[in-house]
Amino acid sequence: MRPRTKSGVLWGLVGALTFLALTQGYVLLVGPLPLSFLVRLGVAVVLGVVVASAAYVTEYRVARKGRT
Repeated sequence: MRPRTKSGVLWGLVGALTFLALTQGYVLLVGPLPLSFLVRLGVAVVLGVVVASAAYVTEYRVARKGRT
């Protein structure tokens, strides 16, 4: 796997897990959410894909400008 692709996938994983951790923290500290766990999992997957795509695209632009 190319380093750029690997970086994008890992950032997507970080984004998805962060969302799930924040929603779990909300449930533990505040109370139940109006969304089921499967809906939250679906949102996390979509969020992970968006974050991975954004990281993949922007990494090239940042590297091209010599800022890495």
